[in-house]
Amino acid sequence: MASTTMKVRIPRTGQNASGDAADLPGTFITAIPPTAGPSVKELEVRAVNPPYSYARVTYNEDTKEYLYDVIEPQLSSHEKHLVEHIKGTLTKIIGSDIVSLSSADKRTYLRGEAENYFRSRGITLSPLSLERIIYYVLRDFVGYGSIDSLILDPDVEDISCDGVGVPIFVFHSKFESVKTSVVFQEEDSLNSFIVMLGQRCGKAVSVSSPILDGTTPEGHRVQATYSREVTTRGASFTIRRFKERPFTPVDLVQMGSASDEMVAYFWLAAEQGESLIICGGPAAGKTSTLNAIALFIPPTSKIVSIEDTREVNLPHENWIPGATRSGSGDRGSDGKAAGEVDMFDLVRAALRQRPNYIIVGEVRGKETYTMFQAMATGHTTYSTMHADSVKSMVNRLENPPINTPRILLSALNNVVIQIQTRTEKGVVRRLKQVLEIVGFEPETNELITNTVYEWDPANDSFVFKGHSFLFDKIMELRNYTAEEMDSEFKRRTEVIRYLVEHKINDYRQLWQTIAQYYKDPNEVFARVHLQGAPEGGA
Repeated sequence: MASTTMKVRIPRTGQNASGDAADLPGTFITAIPPTAGPSVKELEVRAVNPPYSYARVTYNEDTKEYLYDVIEPQLSSHEKHLVEHIKGTLTKIIGSDIVSLSSADKRTYLRGEAENYFRSRGITLSPLSLERIIYYVLRDFVGYGSIDSLILDPDVEDISCDGVGVPIFVFHSKFESVKTSVVFQEEDSLNSFIVMLGQRCGKAVSVSSPILDGTTPEGHRVQATYSREVTTRGASFTIRRFKERPFTPVDLVQMGSASDEMVAYFWLAAEQGESLIICGGPAAGKTSTLNAIALFIPPTSKIVSIEDTREVNLPHENWIPGATRSGSGDRGSDGKAAGEVDMFDLVRAALRQRPNYIIVGEVRGKETYTMFQAMATGHTTYSTMHADSVKSMVNRLENPPINTPRILLSALNNVVIQIQTRTEKGVVRRLKQVLEIVGFEPETNELITNTVYEWDPANDSFVFKGHSFLFDKIMELRNYTAEEMDSEFKRRTEVIRYLVEHKINDYRQLWQTIAQYYKDPNEVFARVHLQGAPEGGA
């Protein structure tokens, strides 16, 4: 197809150039149809895979509901027949070699095969008609079928299918939980889709093994059930989208999750090698915050990350990302299937790799004891866990199945309590508290903590509570005076403000500034002033 065809204007009227809606599919690749009625208000339209697929969010004032409408190329009955025919043919002729190809190479290969098929059989199609047909071929063979547009939309965080004939729901970054126009109407097609998800994750799902937990090659986390074996409304799936651009410290400030001073505090803590656990409930943003703070790890440090599902994404060269692996067959006396590699195995292996920093995606089992032993022997460790306070964190850590002695918990330096809450701005994520573990009181068997920062919900601001033992430690190690410590903290705060003001939230670009600061802080600070620091800087 010629490049000029790809740039065709997308109409918003639902009519073609002649005003005849019946001939719509023959005129444009994709037309944006009108809303369902005067009570339906269009809130947003965005290109997801231009010029093919678009996402429109509407609000129905009668039902008080949002709808996420997936708009794809409209096909004539003849084009629908050709799509089904070519897909059936390609299924038979595609060889196994295509599996090893990259996504781009697969698309090129399939496009060529489709064009050759039509040419060899004397089927003449207009360039636009050919593009619409090939879109569906590529969507279903390389993409994720009818949910491909949902997968491609960066504003979609989670995709949830609850069964046959039930609209798919998404969690949207702006509109929260929203019903979509995508529905699996046939049980066989939904079951086939679950099998395809399993294949993408490199796992088998069937009647005998109906539950799927895995990760796609793109990094999307998948949990699914097959047929009606364990979910009575039919097969189901939940996909948590992998974000290609990881969360950064600038994002923390821009979204109001933390203040620039808190981020500067995390920077100093990361450089000092302070271990950290981020606690919070489901969807509180714990892993995103973990990834943001990990960007402050010095560039020459060796990092080993350990996760069930790959979510941490770092620019550091000396980084070993590890992920668990499920086994096969019956479980042995140790409770593990043949070939299974769990978090405990990876944490134990990490200690033999001499890392400076160990990142554990989430602690919940016997690997936690080994992780705290690593802390006690000088390994800086970052992790997350489900808890809403230091007290509940301690209760989880020292009781089954974790069983970590309380005395070991004093090796931990910082605890962050993160929440998802509702304010006048809608649903937001906030770092509720940043605490320091100061020590252990043997007489009362209690951890001694110091609150450094706390979120004030009354005015949605963050309050410094007056003292930080981290600053005392740095002053002692570097022989700083109180004025020198205050000056260094203000310099880093100003660098963060500069990055936020200039919206430098690309993690590689941001990391270059951080890495350069470690090499030559005076040069970076001078550049910040030269290019113009925002108002209110130190």
